[in-house]
Amino acid sequence: MNAKVLTAGIAKNCKQTMEKKKYHHWKLETDDDNIVWCYIDVKNSSTNVLSSEVLDEFSDVIDTVSAQAPAGMIIASAKEKGFIAGADIKEFTTIEDEKDALTLLNRGHDAFSKLEALSFPTLALIKGFCLGGGLELALACDYRIALDDKNIRIGLPEVLLGIHPGFGGSMRLIRLVGPILGMQLMLQGRTLDARKAKSSGVVDYIVPERQFMKSGPIQIQRKPLPKRAPRHLNILNKLPFRQLLAKYLRHQLNKKIKQRHYPAPYKLIDVWEQYGDNEKAMLKAEALSVAKLANNKSSRNLVRVFLLQERLKENKHSDGFEPENVHVIGAGVMGGDIASWCALQGMQVGLQDREPKFIAPAIQRASKLYKRRLKHPRLIRGVMDRLLPDLNGYNLNKADVVIEAIVENVEIKKELFQDLESKLKDDTILATNTSSISLELLTDGLKDPARLVGIHFFNPVSRMQLVEIIYSAKTGKEWIERAQSFCCQIGRLPLPVKSSPGFLVNRILTPYLMEAMVLHEEGISAETIDKVAVDFGLPMGPVELADTVGLDICLSVAKNLAEKLELNIPQRLEDMVAKGMLGKKSGSGFYLYKNGEPQKQASQSSGIQHREIEDRLVLRILNECAACLREELVADADMLDAGMIFGTGFPPFLGGPLNYARSRGVKEISSRLDELKEKYGQRFTPDAHWEKLVEET
Repeated sequence: MNAKVLTAGIAKNCKQTMEKKKYHHWKLETDDDNIVWCYIDVKNSSTNVLSSEVLDEFSDVIDTVSAQAPAGMIIASAKEKGFIAGADIKEFTTIEDEKDALTLLNRGHDAFSKLEALSFPTLALIKGFCLGGGLELALACDYRIALDDKNIRIGLPEVLLGIHPGFGGSMRLIRLVGPILGMQLMLQGRTLDARKAKSSGVVDYIVPERQFMKSGPIQIQRKPLPKRAPRHLNILNKLPFRQLLAKYLRHQLNKKIKQRHYPAPYKLIDVWEQYGDNEKAMLKAEALSVAKLANNKSSRNLVRVFLLQERLKENKHSDGFEPENVHVIGAGVMGGDIASWCALQGMQVGLQDREPKFIAPAIQRASKLYKRRLKHPRLIRGVMDRLLPDLNGYNLNKADVVIEAIVENVEIKKELFQDLESKLKDDTILATNTSSISLELLTDGLKDPARLVGIHFFNPVSRMQLVEIIYSAKTGKEWIERAQSFCCQIGRLPLPVKSSPGFLVNRILTPYLMEAMVLHEEGISAETIDKVAVDFGLPMGPVELADTVGLDICLSVAKNLAEKLELNIPQRLEDMVAKGMLGKKSGSGFYLYKNGEPQKQASQSSGIQHREIEDRLVLRILNECAACLREELVADADMLDAGMIFGTGFPPFLGGPLNYARSRGVKEISSRLDELKEKYGQRFTPDAHWEKLVEET
């Protein structure tokens, strides 16, 4: 909704603009019904965030409005997109100690407590995103109305930053929807769309755009009692129910994360368990808890990850290129899932393969994805209508983006690209989803080699955020930028990577996976190897990961990289692939699979210490990271860390592999590699770039 349109709805009724005080970030208007409209419009920012300055001004705004004694106050955003994105995350990086953090938190607490105590009704009018501190502000209002729009996102995702709600949101959300739903939303960092926010009770109403501006004054004039959680839910805030629920919540958390890695959700449970039946005490304890969390390594690294994510999002370029039509050639797991994801993001998509029998499974997987994500039959049908099986490639001449996802064979791909080149519009992106073949090998024979760009997705496409944008010396800058914009448009994080065998993620992962297989050949159980990796913080162990990716794919990538990385491919991997033991997709690999789940035995003790296994795995990753940095495959160390976090799940609480290396000590890493080299061979030879990194520290 345009900001001018937003204000126009009430401008004709405005009889007074409060001119007594000028604010940098807020604007006050009073309409003919004596309702104050308070617009947030943070200066010099495309997004509304709650910095110290914005909060201080808001506190003053409340005093000004309170003195006027209006019929009510409506808080809305003057920006075209979004209500309030939350606290100013960049300000978190300036916090030096617990005292600094508490000062910032008390600003929010004081302002929102003043808002809640106003004697007249208050309402938050929400469009776009309402996250973190934005929702905490809205919760301090008597009422909340959201625009009925698919882009609405409402939630308290602070745990993703290593903290929990700190402006009173934990107490107020639990008071509003009860402890079960309230704690679940906060512990998971979940965000809700408009309809789910309404059904859960987080907002009072959702209204269409034509009624959006009128709905606020109507609610203010009606003045119903503010909603609260039903009495039967509030009983859970009392002892001993609170203790029992807290125990259950910790048990559920333990299945997914470790407290030493991610302390914030556990601390939130502690605060509620101790003070859940005393609102004032819980508000105070909440702020103290967040102040302590804001200064630990986990939180600082998670804030770093957030800022890295924002930097990747900035790769979107505004040259007017806004693709609407995508064509995917190759309906295998990757191609089919790329097509289904693009359709889910609003694109018209053609999916092509040699025979209908290859396309049908992709359509079936897409249907399952849409049912899981969308729930409503009408929405599911709408997306399915955009995903069109296209055996003969009729969609090619209309497509804005064409993505090849066929077999990993250089000659077959080259032949396809040469055939496609004359069939596409002049401004159509020609892309390959190859996972390991250098772009230089694929451009031979093209009339315009500058046009070919790699758009490399990761499996599963619906969950993996990173997309590598592969370019060679021949790739035109405009095509790189367009590919990045396309990825941003479909909700993915584009990372430009220089063409090289394996690119970035597969290049770094392959030695790690090979080392796991060597460990297994030495007699260490798959369960033990995977447990060590998961205990380190990785989302999945390397053995299970290899099975999940597919052992045939692992072998293919390893062969492509063998010469470049001087890899020794374990004979057992070759033998298993030859026997058709391909991992999860064949039902057997390093593990046997039942209903898609690996059948694991208890982790067994071995003659080698777990720290030794950890170093052999993790330092293979770090050493290859150093080599990629030396070869300048990405812009800098931060972008390499971002690629590994969002492309492999490298522990976010460590801030990325190179950040972890700096934290552990670059000299110590280099020395440890030398020790492993002496013990296990040349594959642990420290890369030359470690010397430069030592000089920089």
